[in-house]
Amino acid sequence: MNKEVVLSGIRPTGFLHLGNYFGAMRNYVRMQDEYNCYFFVANWHSLTTHPDTKALHAAVNRVIAENVACGLDPEKVAFYVQSDVPEIAELYLYLNMLAYKGELEKTATFKDKVRLQPENVNAGLLTYPVLQAADILIHRAVKVPVGKDQEQHLEMARNFAQRFNHRYGTVFPEPYAFNYGGELVKILSLDGNGKMSKSENQLNTIYLADSDELIRKKIMKAKTDQGPLETNSVKPEYIDNLFTLLKLVSQPDVVKNFEDDFNASSEGNCIIRYGDFKKQLAEDMIQFVAPIREKAIAIESDKVLLAKIIKTGAEKARVSAAATLSEVRNAIGLVY
Repeated sequence: MNKEVVLSGIRPTGFLHLGNYFGAMRNYVRMQDEYNCYFFVANWHSLTTHPDTKALHAAVNRVIAENVACGLDPEKVAFYVQSDVPEIAELYLYLNMLAYKGELEKTATFKDKVRLQPENVNAGLLTYPVLQAADILIHRAVKVPVGKDQEQHLEMARNFAQRFNHRYGTVFPEPYAFNYGGELVKILSLDGNGKMSKSENQLNTIYLADSDELIRKKIMKAKTDQGPLETNSVKPEYIDNLFTLLKLVSQPDVVKNFEDDFNASSEGNCIIRYGDFKKQLAEDMIQFVAPIREKAIAIESDKVLLAKIIKTGAEKARVSAAATLSEVRNAIGLVY
């Protein structure tokens, strides 16, 4: 039986962090045994906001190394660099003929980027959702793991697939958002302001490349307060976030002890000691991150292995992409 196709990409525009791991990469590792997976490093997409490419080569290698260090198996999936699959660019061209200026200008992410980088409102930024649709449709993927901020783009990919199928004949299935049941783990920054970020708010983000000492420093500076004012209080969001991190990296009995201390605390009788809590969290976080960091360093320094991973991924992806593009050309009537 043919497995359903899953596709996801990650931009090489910063260091991967805990939010990436628990929100995406952990699920990718599970998906690779259950689906036909295509995962890629979106280096073309990065050019829309990061036109200076001096650091791009190293960033691509780091993203590949960190994903493999987290458990992604290049033998089980097609793990490739976007620019190694030129078929994507050709499909992007055809889909642009089905995309309209008005709908692209209304895209929330486009409006956000225009506000953030008014001096660099390029055509690639405007047609970002079209390239994203090409990434998905080139493999005729049906399941796309995305966050809330990307659901509009996925809806646009469905629209482009529908328009193509209506105009030229059915070639593409319609892709839908996919994640395993239950709420995705939401990892906030250590100061409680927004999510952890690959490139911003760095002192409040735990990166998979952070040293042991840097992890300790960041966690010990994490935002806390004087403690609950009454027993069984609702945790403030920034405290709840620290407990979320503890649950992800610590033993259940450790979590229970601190939960019990929090719930038993009240004004004038603060049993929970946030200093001890953060020391425990820091050491358990180091135990979690260090093996990933060391494995990623080893992979990144092995240029032969990296080259093999990239070449193998591109070959797998191009087989799928070429088959789709052949059908696309036939449907449009571009075979002479």
